[in-house]
Amino acid sequence: MRAIKGANTKSTEQKFQKALIDAGITYFQVNAKLIGNPDIFFPFYHVVVFLDGCFWHGCPKCGHVPKSNTSYWRTKIERNKERDIQKRLILHEQGYEIVEYWEHELKEDLSRCVKLLANIIEDNLIRISSYAV
Repeated sequence: MRAIKGANTKSTEQKFQKALIDAGITYFQVNAKLIGNPDIFFPFYHVVVFLDGCFWHGCPKCGHVPKSNTSYWRTKIERNKERDIQKRLILHEQGYEIVEYWEHELKEDLSRCVKLLANIIEDNLIRISSYAV
């Protein structure tokens, strides 16, 4: 298990946070105390963002099961996926918009991910504003 490491997960998160700030998207929190521990939380917009590592969260495109201790890892990754689904369902029921990015999506086209999130935030702002009228 020591040989399996998250590949630059902190730097991936930091790059995404910097890209958000560079795009003028601020007022977010990291390490928010919400169920599921979202990587980024926009409290005013009711948006949570998960930046999922392809290995740990079982990405269908590039996730894989190590050749050693296969049974353990298959079970572990499946449990992670089930836990992700359950916690995100609870967040959805609590009224949060959930945005999920795979690690490879951030690496392939960070600016596209930021633009998509900006659109989601704008849509949520419009929705929230309509309640206040």
